[in-house]
Amino acid sequence: MELAKYIEHTLLKPTATVQQITKLVEEALEYGFLGVCVNPVYVKHAKNIAKGSDLKIVTVVNFPLGSNALDTTLVQTHQALSDGADEIDTVINLGALKEGNYKKVTDDIRATKNICENHNLKVILETDLLTNDEIKKACLACISAGADFVKTSTGFVKNGLGARTDFVRLMAQTVEKRGLGVKASGGITTRFQAKELIEAGATRLGTSSGVAIVYPQR
Repeated sequence: MELAKYIEHTLLKPTATVQQITKLVEEALEYGFLGVCVNPVYVKHAKNIAKGSDLKIVTVVNFPLGSNALDTTLVQTHQALSDGADEIDTVINLGALKEGNYKKVTDDIRATKNICENHNLKVILETDLLTNDEIKKACLACISAGADFVKTSTGFVKNGLGARTDFVRLMAQTVEKRGLGVKASGGITTRFQAKELIEAGATRLGTSSGVAIVYPQR
């Protein structure tokens, strides 16, 4: 049960159906997970199933490429919150980060956080595409912009390794003194891996394998 409270039970596949989202939320409620992470189209549905519980409904914006116009991301964020999302995961502007335009990166995150207000904003860095130095600089931009969490991956990078312990450790070391959380996501499938990531500094785990991780006997 302690491990379950780290997990955001996740289904972000483009082929996800209403029936699969229903099962996802029902499993999260049954097994005591912290939350579910679903695509924006399913926020209202998930919220309705979880009504009366403490289950967090998490959704994604500027996803999965991090290449929306800022106005589009802000509209997406406002809509998701209006639909009942409790937390927002956004993808960092990877192009701006790569070219060293840290002001653009920071300004975009800050503008999104302003829409979120008291709702947690997690920023997906897509660590498989970054150097260690870029990961650190992305984390510092998130700190400056007022984000609440940094997150490893979308899970959409082909052949990406996702939630690596070295990435998580570097992120945690960079943000922990400023009070930001670290969400590890991407390829987390075993209990051993989950515990290893938590020991490295992860405060959240985004995974579609939550049941198998927490209750392998089932």
